[in-house]
Amino acid sequence: MTQISTLLVANRGEIACRVMRTAKAQGIRTVAVYSGADADAPHVRMADDAVHIGPAPVNESYLRIDKIIEAAKDSGADAIHPGYGFLSENAAFSQACADANIIFVGPPEKAIDVMGDKARSKRAMIEAGVPCVPGYQDEDQSDTTLIAEAAKIGVPLMVKAAAGGGGRGMRLVHDQDEVPNAIKLARSEAENAFGNGELILEKAIIKPRHVEIQVFADSHGNTIHLGERDCSVQRRHQKVIEEAPCPVMTEELRTEMGAAAVEAARAVDYRGAGTVEFLLDQSGSFYFLEMNTRLQVEHPVTEEITGVDLVEWQLRVASGEPIPLKQDELRIDGHAIEARLYAEDPASGFLPSTGPLDHFDLGSTGRIETGVAEGDMISPHYDPMVAKLVVWEKTRADAIEALADIAESVEVWPVKTNAAFLANALLEDDFVEAQLDTGFIERKLERLVGDDAPDDAIWQAAADFTVLDAIEENAPRPIGFRLNADPRVAATLFHKGESRTVDVIGERDAAHATGFVEDARTVVFADGQGFEFALESRGSGAAAAGSGAILAPMPGKVIAVDVAEGDRVAAGQRLMVLEAMKMEHALTAPFDGTVTELSAATGGQVQVEAVLAVVAPAEE
Repeated sequence: MTQISTLLVANRGEIACRVMRTAKAQGIRTVAVYSGADADAPHVRMADDAVHIGPAPVNESYLRIDKIIEAAKDSGADAIHPGYGFLSENAAFSQACADANIIFVGPPEKAIDVMGDKARSKRAMIEAGVPCVPGYQDEDQSDTTLIAEAAKIGVPLMVKAAAGGGGRGMRLVHDQDEVPNAIKLARSEAENAFGNGELILEKAIIKPRHVEIQVFADSHGNTIHLGERDCSVQRRHQKVIEEAPCPVMTEELRTEMGAAAVEAARAVDYRGAGTVEFLLDQSGSFYFLEMNTRLQVEHPVTEEITGVDLVEWQLRVASGEPIPLKQDELRIDGHAIEARLYAEDPASGFLPSTGPLDHFDLGSTGRIETGVAEGDMISPHYDPMVAKLVVWEKTRADAIEALADIAESVEVWPVKTNAAFLANALLEDDFVEAQLDTGFIERKLERLVGDDAPDDAIWQAAADFTVLDAIEENAPRPIGFRLNADPRVAATLFHKGESRTVDVIGERDAAHATGFVEDARTVVFADGQGFEFALESRGSGAAAAGSGAILAPMPGKVIAVDVAEGDRVAAGQRLMVLEAMKMEHALTAPFDGTVTELSAATGGQVQVEAVLAVVAPAEE
């Protein structure tokens, strides 16, 4: 056995902090790697040593195997933990560590290689006797063969990329006539995303649950499972809320699925932590989906119900130690739920939200896993997940209530988050009653997104915060008294072009809201959302009225401006283009008119809801 003395964490954000926390508890020296965008990130500050590995783009930093191996050698690291994402499921990285005589805290190259390819992994699982969805996963990839095999399988049918994941290169087909085009689109997307156009075909399982089994294997021949997680709440094939145990699981089914997952791991000589994912249909039958050869984002819920530190186990097994517990020594206690907090705006189609975290408060209850802090920047270069909100309670009902409370108490500004969306999902009747499948979010999307306009109670809270702050600070604010009536203190506020003068009731806790006042604005937090109210009209009359104000829908870079002040424009005409997180968003004229103001310039960085231009309507 080789005791790890120095661990380099080849990742960033919350998972880097999570791994370092356990490593430090075990007396292991830690080394961070960082890009130009992460020089002062929490994971860098937390580590004992840190190495710069390149500029912000991931293909120039966090995906550079050579730079990470060099950083490990230069810092004296004898082991590397890949976290999740980036290089965590890269067989070449595992092999490069072995070649450099550095411990890779993960499975061997062969297991990653086989399980990273959906076709090869499925063939291996069929041979191992693991239940698989009926389909086609052979090497003949001609369109003719795929179309013929699709006809044998029947619809509904899934056309899926053999490499990669995350929903890319995947098409659901309901009619045989759609198969040729689905093959063409899936192959093109797979080639662009993964550099591999190989496809597999699978019978589509209607309204399945996504249930995964946590497995662990060591170099002494021991392989066990630690129960299941239900990850059915997904948006576009990306997990949003995960829980353990699965609310419809029986002891018999857990034993059966656990045994299948253990066989899957043994079939590829697995070592370390891994997750075998299954689709569970409404009849109770389950089918192998894929194996993730790494620690999962949602691993905390398993830790919470088993009392096991999975990262500690990873480090022990990587050092050559046996798994600390046997299968019959593991117990499941209580219920845990995790929600992924993303920097995105659900009300604007889940557009990414980037920029500074001027205010960042996730409360002090539950288990909060994050890799950012107040004052940090949310970069457009990386995954938008800013935190994981995790709770454990004795019952599922109590866990739901506790996590919804945490989500509703989130205070983040000016970056937007999906906190209110998460709370709505947790409190939706179907979630509470555990009537879940992978289509839950899409069916309920309009209800879950809700309305981002402040209600009367939020306006009231803003007025109260504004006036009470003015009184306490003895500063001038837009406060007035009505004539010819009882004296009443009121505040005049502006929000997205709407103005109101609101009588103050003198309470700071209206609508159970919190907030702050600064820089001629009041920000109110309620039910997981942030609302900004200006204390004076901003921009021209048109901008204040909102009739022709062109507002930035997200923080980003202006990459094109097509008009100038004084130009006449037609309704729908493109005025400019914003870019953020590699997405382009065209801003157009709301009606026929004239550009009376233009504050945007090509190459300029703008914040969300900044007034970029004003269009005055054409005279009738």
